[in-house]
Amino acid sequence: MITDTTDETIRYTADVVLFAAGHVLLIERGWDPFKGRWALPGGHVDTGESSLDASARELEEETGITVPAADLRQVGAFDAVGRDPRGRYVSVAYTATLPALVEPTAGDDATAARWWPLDALSDLAFDHAEIVAAAPNR
Repeated sequence: MITDTTDETIRYTADVVLFAAGHVLLIERGWDPFKGRWALPGGHVDTGESSLDASARELEEETGITVPAADLRQVGAFDAVGRDPRGRYVSVAYTATLPALVEPTAGDDATAARWWPLDALSDLAFDHAEIVAAAPNR
């Protein structure tokens, strides 16, 4: 379906799929959309910042876990129309695998952060289940 997009604003975001010991790291969203739902750590790419650098920054801000940008591998770009109820968002997702579970600490706009077993994922916000499924090494 084609709609008039002459005034469409496209926002640029980055997400992280962090694996360890058969788990994926998720955050509980602190505000809408999807307040209270579980999602991947991520957020807006700042002016002058690459999506790779934004993914490492957002991971640390929202979970307290540091993974150097050089250790993150790109999963792909996710740009389906309607993936975010606020409007058009394009997200580049990155992944990494830690050798063991590291205790997360929720911060920034996350009200909680925890490791979820891959075989017991809750109903994730946005299209994050699709992003997790697309990430290698799951």
